[in-house]
Amino acid sequence: MEIVEECRSSGKRMLLFSQFTEMLGLIGRELGYRGVPYFYLDGQTPAAERVELCSRFNEGERELFLASLKAGGTGLNLTGADTVILYDLWWNPAVEQQAEDRAYRIGQKNVVQVIRLVAQGTVEEKMYVLQQRKKDLIDQVVRPGEEALSALTEQEVRESLAI
Repeated sequence: MEIVEECRSSGKRMLLFSQFTEMLGLIGRELGYRGVPYFYLDGQTPAAERVELCSRFNEGERELFLASLKAGGTGLNLTGADTVILYDLWWNPAVEQQAEDRAYRIGQKNVVQVIRLVAQGTVEEKMYVLQQRKKDLIDQVVRPGEEALSALTEQEVRESLAI
């Protein structure tokens, strides 16, 4: 709530993603208590309504959009946002990247800030470390103009894949 209030007071427009619709419900309830209007989208939101919600958000009707990570992570244009908040992490960093990309679509004129909430000593911290290892492995393996695996030793591949 502190992040949302700080963003609102500085005129930021936010996308807040969670992989759990129950968590989005709790967040939405608290926002309601505080009188903060928002749009909401999850897997149950009909396709036509999704487009309408995105258009209304991009036109500036509200400054906050809550979305489930999977439902809101693909096919939506939410360039009205300049802040993306990832409330909880997903094991696959590509899913989070897709969610971030909702704000980075063609037509985005602002710098987009991405905030990941990761508490020290939690499962999320371990997931974040795993995500970074996956990203590092991909960066090491996929290099334009180079042979795919020649840059890595067998030990480096084993370490990158270790949990």
